Amino acid sequence: MDDCYTMAASWMNSICIKKRMPLLNARKSASSKGKVAFIKVPNKKKSEPSPPMKRKNFDTRLLLVIGLIISAAFAFLFGALALYYHPAVRNALKRRKSPTKTIGINFREFTLQELREATNGFSKILGRGASGRVYSGSLTSEDAEIDIAVKELTKGTEKSEKEFTTELKIIGRTHHRNLVRLLGFCVENDQRLLVYELMPNGTLSQFLFKEGERPTWLQRAEVALEIARGLHYLHEECEAQIIHCDMKPENVLLDVKYSAKIADFGLLKLLNKHQTRTDTNVRGTIGYMAPEWLKRAPITTKVDVYSFGVMLLEIICGRRHIESNRVEEESEKDDLILSNWVLSCVTSGKLEMVVGHEPEALSDFKRFERMALVGLWCIHPDPILRPSMRKVTQMLEGTMEVGIPPQLLDLLCFLLLVLLSLPF
Repeated sequence: MDDCYTMAASWMNSICIKKRMPLLNARKSASSKGKVAFIKVPNKKKSEPSPPMKRKNFDTRLLLVIGLIISAAFAFLFGALALYYHPAVRNALKRRKSPTKTIGINFREFTLQELREATNGFSKILGRGASGRVYSGSLTSEDAEIDIAVKELTKGTEKSEKEFTTELKIIGRTHHRNLVRLLGFCVENDQRLLVYELMPNGTLSQFLFKEGERPTWLQRAEVALEIARGLHYLHEECEAQIIHCDMKPENVLLDVKYSAKIADFGLLKLLNKHQTRTDTNVRGTIGYMAPEWLKRAPITTKVDVYSFGVMLLEIICGRRHIESNRVEEESEKDDLILSNWVLSCVTSGKLEMVVGHEPEALSDFKRFERMALVGLWCIHPDPILRPSMRKVTQMLEGTMEVGIPPQLLDLLCFLLLVLLSLPF
């Protein structure tokens, strides 16, 4: 009775065992025979149940109100989030908040209205191509103002809108110093537009074939090497192998420092990583098209190698591959077709005739000869015998030896047979 913590006790064999709350395992059984249990019972007169009950009820109501308020707040929050992330609401907010959508790094899907404002209503025409007009404009970003070129695609393509945008998103992830950067695209109201960075010095064709002073030999040699590096990246180093299908001087642009950058690879042919060839409709420009286009043979990256070979001869010689208005002289009977002229000059050992009166090229004649032989390798009719752009780049850089082109060997064998057949 003196221990206030003891609520019960058991007595047996002169031993008292105290029990505290909670009481467990208290029962009457055969094994408890002879034991005496004492239970402490509170005095009812001293208990005051009313005040504690009121306080308990007050605390319960308060907790209930707080719980309801918290639950309502969470319910409202979850409802607002569900409404905000609903597709219809998200699209409406995007259209209202921002007219553009960023896809990856520095690649965006533009709205037609934004491009209309950037080009002053599509009024600044840079030029016209086979696929449509090209407009100049400027976009204002957070950092600075960017000059852009917007190309419209008027021809219908074989691809659906989903395939077109997916392909362009892949192309938008290509980054190389010798590729014109594709900034984004627009597909709206049956219109398809491509947005590029603006190249202030125009096309390679304007640079090479303009009237007046010809670009220096060093400039032309560097341009040829830069184009080769860009094509090598498209064929072997980017995420998806890309065949340009229309390599020509008009599709090579020059930046402010006259560095060459390949353009118009927004409508190219993408290949899977393990795919080496494909079937597609005839593309390209006459004079730069590989023979397999006309044979309807499967297309590989070697079609770009052929086109590059034609361009390479044009770059080092500073003239078009085919010039029908060129005056034929007695010493230049094969001068109408540049590749035939270069081949005949190499065969006769008079390649310096191609250089003409250009002291800079004559002083670097070994390099000129190497580049001419690489050009002949690239334009071989058999795509299997053409080198890859990796080997082309190495040969142009001088890190790989340039062998005798197969056309030259065939011609020498033919001349040898003719000589052997002559009577002595």
